[in-house]
Amino acid sequence: MDRNRHQPPTPRRTERDRARRAYGQNFLIDPGAVARVVRAARPGPGDLLVEVGAGKGVLTEALAPRCRELISYEIDRHLIPGLRERLARYPRVRVVHQDFLTAAPPSEPFALVGNVPYARTAEIVAWALRAAPQLTSATLLTQAEYARKRTGDYGRWSLLTVRSWPEVEWRLCGRVARAAFRPVPTVDGGILRLTRRPRPLLTDPAARSAYADLVELGFTGLGGSLHASLRRICPARALDRAFRAAGLGREVVVAYVTPEQWLVLAQELTEVVARRGSAVSKELMVRVKSRVDSSNL
Repeated sequence: MDRNRHQPPTPRRTERDRARRAYGQNFLIDPGAVARVVRAARPGPGDLLVEVGAGKGVLTEALAPRCRELISYEIDRHLIPGLRERLARYPRVRVVHQDFLTAAPPSEPFALVGNVPYARTAEIVAWALRAAPQLTSATLLTQAEYARKRTGDYGRWSLLTVRSWPEVEWRLCGRVARAAFRPVPTVDGGILRLTRRPRPLLTDPAARSAYADLVELGFTGLGGSLHASLRRICPARALDRAFRAAGLGREVVVAYVTPEQWLVLAQELTEVVARRGSAVSKELMVRVKSRVDSSNL
């Protein structure tokens, strides 16, 4: 006897199901979580907001009365009719059927808000960082681990955060339980807020250049410690003095150096790095080559 004869057929995935999986959609449904995202975004009545991934419009509807204009991007064509119907009573909301990552930033100051697909978080954050100087802030509901990693909540700091810190503040504004989404994801969400500083922490071009070079070299990790990595371009005496000023030990690993300590290092070592510009360029070229080689493995 065929044992499979009486088993119910496996339901076929609809086009809508396939779209949800392709776009990594987990819709925010909890009103309390929506309110927390709105509070973190701090929209004002004169603000232009851009929303990435409007979904079914729950967050969009909460933001609409609180801003001057809201441009909401949604890539999934199945959601567009429902979105436009739901938001029809808000004339200041414009629903755009487009992949957000292909959109150009507005030519005027704007804030970015959104419950982002976890798989595309890095691309969306990169878009936001490139949107200077128009972008004033980005409040993104991401995977909790990503938000914690980028804001130093684990006690460690990433290259992306440290490198952009003079221009952008990264802050964790809370955690959102996975039960607040449908379908329920496997992990909790985190509210990540990026705020572009009205005035960069480093305004002198030489200091900005030294900071960028030091950070890039420091995160190569060669030598097992930050001191060993920077020692390739900095004299030991100057480097020791800079480490003392920043409150760092010689054996500290780069991930445990805070952005504020990096700023002290850059201040102390600006002249050294400027004098050794060719050595820095050579080291950075080696780093870029290693990245390319690794990506080809």
